[in-house]
Amino acid sequence: LILIRPLSSLFAKENLNRMSEQQLNRYDRLINEPSNDWDIYYWATEAKPTPAEFENDVMTMLREFAKNKKREQRLRQPDLEYLFEPPR
Repeated sequence: LILIRPLSSLFAKENLNRMSEQQLNRYDRLINEPSNDWDIYYWATEAKPTPAEFENDVMTMLREFAKNKKREQRLRQPDLEYLFEPPR
């Protein structure tokens, strides 16, 4: 939980406002259906293969985000104010 929560919440902050309704539904399913948050972390970091039912464009986006190519510091979850910001 320590690693996946900042990863998923930072991913959400950066991406939710530009996702389509279908992508939002896939993201909701991804973060709510697996019984183990560590599975999501392992799939996002490619430590384990992603099951077919979660292999989609949102998982691809999450995997790219997890690579952290910009080397951003991602040690804490973002404040929730972003949920109330107007879309960019």
